[in-house]
Amino acid sequence: MTPSPGDEELPGGERLQKVLARAGIGSRRTCEDLIADGRVRVDGAVVRLGARIDVSRQVVEVDGVPITVDPDLVHYLLNKPAGVVTTASDTHGRPTVIELVPASPRVHPVGRLDLETEGLLLLTNDGALTHRLTHPSFGVEKEYLAEVAGLPSRGALRRLREGVELDDGMTAPAVVSLVSPSVVKLVIHEGRNRQVRRMCEAVGHPVVRLVRTRIGPLRDQHLPPGAWRPLEQDELRALEQAVTSVPNAESIGGAPTATTAAETGAETDPDGTPSDS
Repeated sequence: MTPSPGDEELPGGERLQKVLARAGIGSRRTCEDLIADGRVRVDGAVVRLGARIDVSRQVVEVDGVPITVDPDLVHYLLNKPAGVVTTASDTHGRPTVIELVPASPRVHPVGRLDLETEGLLLLTNDGALTHRLTHPSFGVEKEYLAEVAGLPSRGALRRLREGVELDDGMTAPAVVSLVSPSVVKLVIHEGRNRQVRRMCEAVGHPVVRLVRTRIGPLRDQHLPPGAWRPLEQDELRALEQAVTSVPNAESIGGAPTATTAAETGAETDPDGTPSDS
């Protein structure tokens, strides 16, 4: 077993079992047992009971799943209303999603919903998780309910399932079902610009109303439009589990920091940036 950082190496660090318990992994005793059983790694190395860590810079995994342990990281689930832009500021004076959540700490949206699309949106200052959720190699599922014009035929639904030719290429297969005569449920894992709207348009049924109902394992049918809440610990762990399978590192590049993610995504007007809705 690879030795872990000892008390003398990180005198200001926190006991690992305390950090894990605070993260909702289990009781202090349960976390001690996980460490003793060799199921916890810090920066890739199995650690021993009694190890101390720096939660601001070290990566902790339990059973191979990265765990968010930095108490300064926040994760908000927002039910975005129509007419609100997915950005930090807007040159046209329109309301933004950032205005709907606490101002501090500064957060950024994970992915985008276009101006008129409603539904679930994650906002965070967790750059590493943002990277895994938005990088196409991880293929995180997003589920939508689309009210469309007309009554989609079986042929139209089959085209949506098998892939639709758009101006930027064929879409990947999707999970598609008819919820009611003019409401289609679509599950996609790509993140192309206005993808769902363009797919429906391509099969002859333009979107009248579009709502995102799921991001990976995250759902909330009771969150009112414009309201937000912090993720529960079990939701955060489920989200981390959903992006645990790491693709080829060369295809990803380095994971951005929280600052980089905010600077590269949150300040741009969404009218000219990709939105998978």
